[in-house]
Amino acid sequence: MYVADSRATPSAPASAEPAARPGAGRRRAVGPTVLALGTVSLITDVSSEMVTAVLPLYLVAGLGLSPLGFGLLDGVYNGFSAVVRLLGGHIADRGGGRHKTVAVLGYGLSALCKPLLLVAGSLASFGAVLAADRTGKGLRTAPRDALISLSSEPAARGRAFGVHRAMDTAGALLGPLAAFLILRATVDGYDAVFTVSFCVAVLGVLVLVLFVPGRTPSAPSATPPERPAAGPHPRLRLPSTVVRPTICAALLGLATVSDAFVYLVLQRQLGVPERWFALLPLGTAAAFLLLAAPLGRLADRVGAWPVFLAGHGALLAVYGLLLTHAHSPALPYAVLLLHGTFYAATDGVLMAAASTGLPADRRSTGLAVVQTGQALARFACSLGFGALWTAWGDRSALSVAALLLTAAATVSYALRPRTKATASV
Repeated sequence: MYVADSRATPSAPASAEPAARPGAGRRRAVGPTVLALGTVSLITDVSSEMVTAVLPLYLVAGLGLSPLGFGLLDGVYNGFSAVVRLLGGHIADRGGGRHKTVAVLGYGLSALCKPLLLVAGSLASFGAVLAADRTGKGLRTAPRDALISLSSEPAARGRAFGVHRAMDTAGALLGPLAAFLILRATVDGYDAVFTVSFCVAVLGVLVLVLFVPGRTPSAPSATPPERPAAGPHPRLRLPSTVVRPTICAALLGLATVSDAFVYLVLQRQLGVPERWFALLPLGTAAAFLLLAAPLGRLADRVGAWPVFLAGHGALLAVYGLLLTHAHSPALPYAVLLLHGTFYAATDGVLMAAASTGLPADRRSTGLAVVQTGQALARFACSLGFGALWTAWGDRSALSVAALLLTAAATVSYALRPRTKATASV
């Protein structure tokens, strides 16, 4: 793996993209670094999704939290990482070879938080544990995505992110299933879920330490002309190419209702028994797993932004189906299929799009800026949706979200970066 990575090291300056040679993108579409990071993400997602699958019902039905209280915790869970993503990205870029070190710190911190869920029994204590867990996610996400981007040819970057997200989603598929089986097989089901989740998270950290190279593929080729020797300050001056992706991601994030709320609305509308609730994320994960790589390849051919915006069209369709009064047996399958399509068309595709135009020595920081804007917006959406649900009910809250998403998609279409498809670079 290390030898393969050294051979794939581009010789272009840090500020330039490696030249796409005929046929090279096909040979190097998915390198060993991407596969190793995909394995880490798969294992880690088994751990995290075990907790995510049971947490909404555990908090709302078990601890009796109101939708507003759950919205606050869900906002912390999904948005708190935004406050540290910029820090993690900046630290990873300083020195050119710290991406793995920062990622290990992030994965390790999240793993240590899992057993603390066993002793948390109040809104404040759960909030503190979830905030620490999301701090770990915030530290690791940008360095990990920078490693994927730097180890991939520009013409195959969408495919690389698609394959990584597919492997990541395989873990998201197995996590809820594992939680479901543990709940059915044990007496103290929730405690058992949290304990097993910790053990699996530790395994993910070990795989990262042992099998992911310690140097970024582009680190040896970084040249001084693009980085003045005056210190780290020039690294903070990001190219203007990151502005529009950040604005678009933030606008759409303001109308992206969290997964937990989607599943709660679906459960209430269809009367899904509590024992089956943990299986709802499996539908989303299955669709994501099947579509992530194909939609990544499509983004390489036609451009990332059309695919990204179309993904939000799938989310709007989810809102529309949940707002109908239909009780068709096909409704949950359609909702979960469209929900998974939304993630397959947006998650890795956004990172592939945002990578374009970012110098290698500022890639992690630039991606962190985009992720931070999106995460803060989704944090605000969780708080707002929970408050609207508490005041007016779930249907009214979802109607407002649908209107906001329509407006945000329209504005984002007008503001979208005018870039060619990656394959043409």
